[in-house]
Amino acid sequence: MARLKFGAFIAPHHPIGEHPMLQMRNDIKLAAQLDELGFDEFWVGEHHSTGWEVIASPEMFLAAVAEKTHRIRLGTGVVSLPYHHPFNVAQRMVQLDHMSGGRVIFGTGPGALPSDAYMLGIDPMTQRDRQDEAIGVIKRLFAGERVTHHSDWFTLQDARLQLFPLQEELPMVTASSISPSGMTLAGKYGLGVLSIGSNSDAGLAALPTQWGFAEQAAAKSGQTVDRKNWRVLMSWHIAETREEARAQAGQGLMKWHNEYTVGTLMRPGAVEFKSPDEAVDQTAFVDGAASVIGTPDDLIAAIRKLHDSAGGFGVVLGFVHDWANRENTSRSWDLVARYVIPEIQGLLEGYRTSRQYVVEHRESFERAGQAVLAKIMSHEGAAAALQAGMAQGAAMRSPNAPDLDKAAKQVKEAGE
Repeated sequence: MARLKFGAFIAPHHPIGEHPMLQMRNDIKLAAQLDELGFDEFWVGEHHSTGWEVIASPEMFLAAVAEKTHRIRLGTGVVSLPYHHPFNVAQRMVQLDHMSGGRVIFGTGPGALPSDAYMLGIDPMTQRDRQDEAIGVIKRLFAGERVTHHSDWFTLQDARLQLFPLQEELPMVTASSISPSGMTLAGKYGLGVLSIGSNSDAGLAALPTQWGFAEQAAAKSGQTVDRKNWRVLMSWHIAETREEARAQAGQGLMKWHNEYTVGTLMRPGAVEFKSPDEAVDQTAFVDGAASVIGTPDDLIAAIRKLHDSAGGFGVVLGFVHDWANRENTSRSWDLVARYVIPEIQGLLEGYRTSRQYVVEHRESFERAGQAVLAKIMSHEGAAAALQAGMAQGAAMRSPNAPDLDKAAKQVKEAGE
């Protein structure tokens, strides 16, 4: 099975109160840190209301990120297709692909916030069908076709792109939550999937059956889908100990939940937390919890459990939040890179196997020590120094040091 990749997804969800310019600069700084740490992907959302989700153009934001990074892939998470003319979306994605050196992943969705669609006068009942229609047109434009298309919300007349993606095939992904529509679109067009709904308890529970919708739609449309192109979202805050992680994340988690999830989105069934401890317990320490607040080992176990229960996926994305302060948030991502990623990707197996082999085959390597001892004993001064050192209980600090107990016996026998 292909090695699991890691990335970050930033909506963003920033509490109201900080200077917007500084928030955006810090988000770009985070992308640069993740690039340096070896993360594979960085995703940015599109939103137009609520005061918390404040990036209106993921393409513009990622163009700035591209200038501060080198290897990390850059995903729109997502472009809300019903809000835009498909031709303009195609042009922007092609331009971004060139500006980033061919690192773009084109993520699409119908639009997540009802308040966004309301301001644009878009009927929510039309959004998923319009996403479907736009994907079909954009794929044709990427392929170099000249397209004429008349719709009730856009028109193309003998339209063809004048510049095409730098990548031979620009990867496309569709967002999926609890409903089957995103997975069905992925199957219809042979796209990857970004499971945003997995960031909730219900979303986690639905993952084992979600992929089946994509496979069924793919079979019906003569397409194929691959689990390596399935991205699953998780939330975490990691520290050296659980106690530290709880203390660092509790207050910010409660603020995010109470002021945004409950107070702004008014999500059905969500109730305010009464304390930071309750926020942490209910978010990360109940059965079926969608988040991890703890140590690298806790996150390793959670990722493996989720990967197994879902039947496999290709990329795990960490949800970027402001539960902790910037310093501890940065430290959390650093710990994931240093300890979680190499464990999940099997990068340490060779080290452990090599060490254990040396431990279990020590007797096989004694000839190296014997060679060292032979040279010592053939030199009068070195032999005397060895006798003096052994008398003081000194140990030889060398990977091929001889067994000094055996050496003492040999020295004694040589002197008799």
